[in-house]
Amino acid sequence: MNYDPIRLEIYKNLFAAIAEEMGTVLRKASYSPNIKERRDYSCAIFDEIGRMIAQAAHIPVHLGSMPLSVKAAIEHFAGDLQPGDVVVLNDPFRGGTHLPDITMVSPVFLPTEYIESAEKPKLFSITTVNPVVNESLIGFVASRAHHADVGGMTPGSMPVAREIFQEGLIIPPVKLIRSGRMDQDILALILANVRTPQERRGDLSAQIAANQRGAERLAEMVSHYSWKEITDAEVQLLAYTERMTRRLIKSLPAGEYRFTDQLDDDGVNDRPVPITVTVTIRGDSAKVDFTGSASQQTGSVNAVYAITLSAVYYVFRCLLELDVPNNSGCLAPLEVIAPPGTVVNALPPAPVAGGNVETSQRIVDVLLGALAQACPEKIPAASQGTMNNVTIGGQSFLSIAGGKVEGESRLFTYYETIGGGMGARPNSDGPSALHSHMTNTLNTPIEALEYAYPLRVLRYEIRKGSGGDGKFRGGDGIVRELQVLNNCQVTLLT
Repeated sequence: MNYDPIRLEIYKNLFAAIAEEMGTVLRKASYSPNIKERRDYSCAIFDEIGRMIAQAAHIPVHLGSMPLSVKAAIEHFAGDLQPGDVVVLNDPFRGGTHLPDITMVSPVFLPTEYIESAEKPKLFSITTVNPVVNESLIGFVASRAHHADVGGMTPGSMPVAREIFQEGLIIPPVKLIRSGRMDQDILALILANVRTPQERRGDLSAQIAANQRGAERLAEMVSHYSWKEITDAEVQLLAYTERMTRRLIKSLPAGEYRFTDQLDDDGVNDRPVPITVTVTIRGDSAKVDFTGSASQQTGSVNAVYAITLSAVYYVFRCLLELDVPNNSGCLAPLEVIAPPGTVVNALPPAPVAGGNVETSQRIVDVLLGALAQACPEKIPAASQGTMNNVTIGGQSFLSIAGGKVEGESRLFTYYETIGGGMGARPNSDGPSALHSHMTNTLNTPIEALEYAYPLRVLRYEIRKGSGGDGKFRGGDGIVRELQVLNNCQVTLLT
């Protein structure tokens, strides 16, 4: 296919629409408010070797990490992925972020005769697994969702831990579905290790449905266009994003830009945790080096490499200022150095629950601080620098009437990140009361929260004047006051 910008734009939106529709299916089919209301999930499309072709505008912290999960699935099941398989994993040291983020990866196959033919094939159903038909792998679809509990030492699986084993169930790449059949033993093992098995079953089923929809839509694309044309479009979309990223980098002044910031502490030891980056701009490429950052910590603020990669991806993607595709082409001009054994590239068995949510935010602040020296007109001041994680869990009851508890008790887990203010921009105030940078979720509406949990919201308002003074003010934060209606365990990671 010759380069045709109009046709390429069509393909860009076709791939993006598949990822967006996957997200819609996941949201509507899910059980938990964290997925249904907050939309704490991401969906993406990958080519047959695991390069990300499109990701919906969901969660930035998943941008660079989901390809690593797909890569882990491909490498683990090298040559053993079949039509109808679904791989599930959450291992942070195999492309994951932290244990509550469970990823599902589905290979998509087509009959080989369609691959080899330049003609448009007839539409067929991918749900039928026919071992007689010779089928070839054409790509992958993947979904990642934050599950409100995956076991561990505290409800919500976001503890101040000292090792990853305290944080919850670790799932290496395993086949939850084999050739279209659910592995009931794997499912039973997962559900036996969580506090809310019914909710987890529903959310896992929603992810399966989202992947199924993505695979169906990818097959429909083949029914309208030849496979050769689609693969050409994938290559050109990757190349286009890479060109735009290189153009951006080339527009920045050459040089080395260094910046250091720190986390308050790791939750266990009362000492700051510095994060240092040196961004080197040379021609149309950049080296992002985190040498000098603190060693991995005792507490759970450690970030794995996938998180650091996602933060770098996010910052450069924001600087593009163009509606370019969200794909792996953005990373091609970037060299990311994160020394193993540091807080930005922790090694097992380090605890990592807070690395995904807290350290990722501070990594973004550090990157923006460095790049502000190169292009101050593009960079905002530091934002809230945290995701303000609140997890509450305990016993709930089916109804509370007239102050009297009625019905059977059940376990519940509530998880939410509370928004805050963004930093002032070079020419305007920062926005108030939103989820900034690496989190892109909504809030849990008061009505949904009080309906689902034994909690009551007493106050929810903007914290006026908290953003700071200046020619352009920082955005204001949030006050959210919760009352628990029965005995609960509360964890704050903030």
